[in-house]
Amino acid sequence: MALDTLRGRFRQYRFPPLDAETAQPHPQDDEQQHLALVAEHQLQLKEGYQEGFKRGLEEGQKEGHEQGLRQGTEQGFNEGMRKGYTDGSLSAQKEGQQQFALASKPLDGIAQQVNDYLGTIQRKQRDDLLQLVEKVTRQVIRCELALQPTQLLSIIEEALSALPSVPESLQVMLSSEEFERIQNVAPEKVSEWGLTPAATLQSGECRIVTDTSELDVGCEHRLEQCMKTIKETLTPEQKDA
Repeated sequence: MALDTLRGRFRQYRFPPLDAETAQPHPQDDEQQHLALVAEHQLQLKEGYQEGFKRGLEEGQKEGHEQGLRQGTEQGFNEGMRKGYTDGSLSAQKEGQQQFALASKPLDGIAQQVNDYLGTIQRKQRDDLLQLVEKVTRQVIRCELALQPTQLLSIIEEALSALPSVPESLQVMLSSEEFERIQNVAPEKVSEWGLTPAATLQSGECRIVTDTSELDVGCEHRLEQCMKTIKETLTPEQKDA
């Protein structure tokens, strides 16, 4: 190929001169090149650090947001479940109590009627028992006084010993039946105590009359006291009333 033909397509290369000054590298150029490389390396490190920090921050924010959202959702769900269970339980209990009270209202009336009926039966049983005890006691007293009339003398002697002083005048009134029995078994007491029959007194009754007082020491009075104590024991509600 002719040189003229290639001249328009290529350009000539000129080799640098081979003198000593240009053939060896200059120390100042090497130092500048080294500084440029260090600066470029530091710039790349800085850019890489900033890029990594930015990416780490974005990923951390994204991960923290997802984790916070997940924990918040779970905590909200659990809290909602607890609150819902508590509110539901209280509401169900309240509604159940209202329904139970409404359903048991007729039973309250029936229970009250049953209690009243049972109370009436118990009161009647107590009254019947008291009447039976009083009736049996009266019969026992009559039999004892009929068989052992001196027991009434023991009651009279006990009442006289309870007096603060010996009375100047003394009169003991008995029923006609007791007076006759005592007169037969202990005539000395008739004159000592001034025993006197009284038609108004029933069997077992006794009155001690002194110059300052009158005492009822008969069996009837003692029986009333005993029956009162028994009645208060069997019916404490009447005592409280």
